[in-house]
Amino acid sequence: MAELAGVSIRTVSNVVNGYVPVSDAKRERVEAAVAALGYRPNVAARNLKAGRSGLIALVVPELDVPYFSELARFIVTFGRNLGFTVVVDQTDGDPDREKELMTRDGRAAMFDGIILSPLALSQADLDQREAAAPLVLLGERIADGNNDHVTIDNVAAAQEATGHLIDLGRQRIAAIGDQPYETGETAQQRTRGYELAHAARGRAVDRSLIVPTRRFHFSDGSSAMTALLERPGPPPDAVFCYNDLLAIGAIRTLLAAGLRVPEDVAVVGFDDIEAGRYHTPSLTTISPDKPEIARLALERLVARLGDQAREPAEELRAPHRLIVRESTVGRPL
Repeated sequence: MAELAGVSIRTVSNVVNGYVPVSDAKRERVEAAVAALGYRPNVAARNLKAGRSGLIALVVPELDVPYFSELARFIVTFGRNLGFTVVVDQTDGDPDREKELMTRDGRAAMFDGIILSPLALSQADLDQREAAAPLVLLGERIADGNNDHVTIDNVAAAQEATGHLIDLGRQRIAAIGDQPYETGETAQQRTRGYELAHAARGRAVDRSLIVPTRRFHFSDGSSAMTALLERPGPPPDAVFCYNDLLAIGAIRTLLAAGLRVPEDVAVVGFDDIEAGRYHTPSLTTISPDKPEIARLALERLVARLGDQAREPAEELRAPHRLIVRESTVGRPL
């Protein structure tokens, strides 16, 4: 290539790797030579020389939960644009599996960095980790201060979702998805937002309308809605569900019981998965900025691999917004 372009080997290297400024004329000649010869950089060799694998691990609890699969798509795409191959794995919420995928003696040794959405790890588990590769945490489960953490403001988002229902004039607003145990921080934050929305409008919270669930699946939402309909007293006239799968499951049970959505019961979800946009009725939901979550996570990971390895860990918040659809306001006339 150097001979064909009439430049030095170093100049070719500088153009191919983008290291230092090269004059436009020389760059054009090198790029023409690259195209003519069909040259492709050997990424594996380049990574080996730098002491890297070129691999990033994305570890999530469940790939069949649409939120995680949609987020994974953005991380894979953005990672590829940065020259990394993203390897996706799931843990099923198994604490041993999560530990294996982030420790020095486990599979973490394969990767330049790890993006982890933990479901079962405790603070103590992270404290015991021997750093094998940079780790960026996703979600609200853990913010340990030692690793970069990308999240959204779950309390504010849940407060906004519940406030929307209150402002529509709904009186008996249920909440589906609380998880009152050690690893249920995300759900607990959403419950806190639900409570704050009531308090901000001078309303008391009816604790019997808060229904916990083990997971955030269709069946959990359906079962929780059944329990709400079977409780003594009038049924709820609105429901805030802690993810869209719970909401869709709850709507299925409401329709099977002969109730109308939103005329009898308004429903709000969380996550803005694609299925919710095409559901009947279309689902009002909290939409986290998934592309921004992916961008922030990869940005922090790449920074840790570069000259920011020793800087203090950061907690970064991606934006969210409430998207109002048919499940709370009905179809437009």
